[in-house]
Amino acid sequence: MTGTFDVYVTRRLPEPGMSMLAAHARVEVNPHDRPLTRAELLQAVRGRDGLVTLLTDPIDAQVMEAAGPRLRVISNYAVGFNNIDVAEATRRGVLVCNTPGVLTETTADLAWALIMAVARRIVEADAFMRSGRYEAMGGWSPTLLLGSDVHGKTLGIVGFGRIGEAVARRARGFDMRILYHDVRRRAADEERRLGAEYRELDDLLRESDFVTLHVDLNASTRHLIDARTLALMKPTAYLINTSRGPVVDEAALVAALRERRIAGAGLDVFEDEPRMAPGLAELSNVVVLPHIASASTETRARMAEMAAANLIAALSGQRPAHVVNPEVLEGKRA
Repeated sequence: MTGTFDVYVTRRLPEPGMSMLAAHARVEVNPHDRPLTRAELLQAVRGRDGLVTLLTDPIDAQVMEAAGPRLRVISNYAVGFNNIDVAEATRRGVLVCNTPGVLTETTADLAWALIMAVARRIVEADAFMRSGRYEAMGGWSPTLLLGSDVHGKTLGIVGFGRIGEAVARRARGFDMRILYHDVRRRAADEERRLGAEYRELDDLLRESDFVTLHVDLNASTRHLIDARTLALMKPTAYLINTSRGPVVDEAALVAALRERRIAGAGLDVFEDEPRMAPGLAELSNVVVLPHIASASTETRARMAEMAAANLIAALSGQRPAHVVNPEVLEGKRA
């Protein structure tokens, strides 16, 4: 099938993704190490049978119209797909695919890295050491960079899907009390197995020492954490977000951190990514990361393999393993 289909990849993927695509199609890749501009994207997609896209690529009706009638599949290199107008793709009979499940454990690892980093002031301590201030002060002090214990505390997990469960499993090793909130409460036997107690969101925020977010971005979760809900948290509590940036009202978070109404935060995602809200970067009680939850060599390679396999299957007339809008395969339209 090599050379039969034209495919555009909006950012170069790790191997084996690129080799898989090249073996089945004529492939063109964004030559820049940056997201395409809108004009570049509209030009690049013209006449393509398939697209491999990222969360940073807004794929709407205009992009699909630019691609033209040959477009059959959009394979997103991500679990999320809020960058794609799925309803419009479905109307046009275009399959949308994603890469679920692959980054569960890796994202849970990073959520824990943020918990530990912000609670124990790891980033501050590293900068303190590198700047020579530790040597200048003559060494160890009983009050130097005091942080918070993690073991034995209460962890509140908002969003109790695969990643939330993986975070909970790790928390048991720290002898933590685990609370969770989700749109669906688990059966009693599942709660016992996971060692987790259900709480309504407001109660979870009031009781937790650490609150970690693992929800999808939709109308009900946008600004789920805002000025009102932040005010419910303990002044000694920490907020961790590895889900989606707009789940948190970032301006309200900056105010809460600046005024020490909560102790700190660890963020891997931002409301207007890649920009941070004004004032956030200047705060010492927040750890900020550039959206690296899935950034392990193993996970990113597996994501590339899945994204490529989804696209190849769709172009080959087979059912991809991970389809967001299966009604297209059933001959339905939105």
